[in-house]
Amino acid sequence: MTTFWLNKKVFITGHTGFKGSWLSLWLQSLGADVAGFALEPPTKINLFSLAAVADNMTSIIGDIRDYSLLQQALTAHQPEIVFHLAAQPLVRYSYKEPVETYATNVMGTVHLFEALRNVESVKAIVNVTTDKCYENTQTLLGYTESDRLGGRDPYSNSKACSELVTQAYRQSFFSGAETIGLASARAGNVIGGGDWAADRLVPDIIHACVNKQPVLIRNPKSLRPWQHVLEPLSGYKLLAERLYQQPALYSEAWNFGPVDADIKPVSWLADYIIQLWGNTTHWQVDGEQHPHEEKCLKLDCSKAKAILGWQPRWDLTRGLQETVAWYQAFQAAENMQDISLAQINRFLTTSSIPSEDIPGELV
Repeated sequence: MTTFWLNKKVFITGHTGFKGSWLSLWLQSLGADVAGFALEPPTKINLFSLAAVADNMTSIIGDIRDYSLLQQALTAHQPEIVFHLAAQPLVRYSYKEPVETYATNVMGTVHLFEALRNVESVKAIVNVTTDKCYENTQTLLGYTESDRLGGRDPYSNSKACSELVTQAYRQSFFSGAETIGLASARAGNVIGGGDWAADRLVPDIIHACVNKQPVLIRNPKSLRPWQHVLEPLSGYKLLAERLYQQPALYSEAWNFGPVDADIKPVSWLADYIIQLWGNTTHWQVDGEQHPHEEKCLKLDCSKAKAILGWQPRWDLTRGLQETVAWYQAFQAAENMQDISLAQINRFLTTSSIPSEDIPGELV
């Protein structure tokens, strides 16, 4: 096992969220000295609390829009590596609260980078954005890192803006004689245990399974690049290591998505989760009018595979099995920190699967 993360000082924005909690646990298990800065967990029941994520880290509750407080936290911790995950992450909410979405996702990024200009210890920064930052042309070819940024809804557009902020700060302030590694990471639709966010498909399906109620689905035919949360997190970690070691070489944008076989319609995902749970419910189309959501998203991850040596480990069926097992363990009142760490260990002991050997097809 690599000792890279042992005693490394790491700072995570958004550590109380779904991805942030999993990343915090993982880095703690590797011996990192982790500090986090985020709002209170976004839901009453949440992974951060259930898995006692705060027990082995410095947890600071604060708003990324509060520049002074963020600057104080960074100065106090003096991190070597920073992961920026704090965000307003929901498309439909962004239609209701566009100002909050832009303030958090754009100016929050500016606040972080500006504060880090004065933190001498920092060597590597990973800004986590989204696959939705691309201008969506509904192509099935897959977006590459050089494709045009865009986004027609406030969330997607704000993340494209965050990408542009990253590019500007990299070229203006984090390059030259003393380069600081600054990269952005774009991932697909993540699944996994511990997600209770409103308006997100897997939590909605699990809730319906538990309560034996029908689940309403807005766009059953929409294609999404589904992946277990540990997949992109493994990419973020690997990217941070490379940035730390050779900042000038890896300070770019990177895609971390699933293989083509795991780009599935929403209806397929719902059917499979319901089957795994024991067929206690069914789904039906939500006939209400809803804001626009893209019908198809696909990432080309050949760059990360070829240059970073990153490969997916769990195919979609395995990821869903682990996800359902996590929620069933929660229903059984098991120790969710132990359950989560055990899943991380299983992930690490699973060999990478070559893309052509992963079963399934794009449907």
